[in-house]
Amino acid sequence: MRPSLHPVRVAAIDFLNPAPLMWDFEHPPRNTALSERYALHYTLPALCADELLSGRADLGLIPIAALTPDLAIVPGCTIASLDEVRSIQLVVKHPHTLATVRTIAADTASRSSLAYANVLFRKFLGTSPTFVPATADPIAMLRDHDAAILIGDPALLALEESLNIEAQIGPCTWYDIAHEWHTRTGLPWVAAVWAARPEAESEAIADLTPRQLTDDLNTSRIHGQANIETLVRDWSSRIALSPATIHHYLTRNIHYALDDDCIRAIRLFRQYAAEVDVLPPLPELRFLPTK
Repeated sequence: MRPSLHPVRVAAIDFLNPAPLMWDFEHPPRNTALSERYALHYTLPALCADELLSGRADLGLIPIAALTPDLAIVPGCTIASLDEVRSIQLVVKHPHTLATVRTIAADTASRSSLAYANVLFRKFLGTSPTFVPATADPIAMLRDHDAAILIGDPALLALEESLNIEAQIGPCTWYDIAHEWHTRTGLPWVAAVWAARPEAESEAIADLTPRQLTDDLNTSRIHGQANIETLVRDWSSRIALSPATIHHYLTRNIHYALDDDCIRAIRLFRQYAAEVDVLPPLPELRFLPTK
């Protein structure tokens, strides 16, 4: 295939959980060919959405909280969980319970995770605690607030250090936000999807064709899931987690296929988030055409 005349500008996430999705972009033999068609930039989940919506990116791995009616979801790939995800933790300091929490120090790295937490409190518990933006330092967060929300790699690391954290802060209850959602809805917890802005469909993405782009992303996902052992070795030197924990996380905690249950979960989440005025309504989900 000829090089793209206008390489697709991609906003991606440099966390552990999307590592399988990025396999072909980062590993031979396909990374060289993909580098001619895509220009990658790694950033935080919330900033992925900002780059896409502002036109600085054509394609982004974005939180589902950032979806708008104009953005088109690329079929096939997601970052989700069928029950416990581990990487989204709501830590509540004793003697508080979920019902008595009033202030929450929140890592703002992911809009979806904060929106899920708001739905948990406002929709399911009928309370409205105050969320205070904070750096992802669990000890500092819990010293000043009733609870803390940790997202992504910092959440995984905090779980590993939970005994040390509680030794300094006191007893805490650790709630997995994905599990809390699943127990109340019976559906997966969905964090992010690949999405394209509408202008990109007629500019850079059209230069590849939507089908080629969709195939590239899904082939990368399939290859990544077939190379989990290599990803475990790679990430063992990048993050202070045991190889066993990384393997369990990538194979058991995270679900990567955007199936019908995940699509139903996105719709229900956006419905609930709109009902409690956390996010604007999203009447329909739009998908990138592949035919």
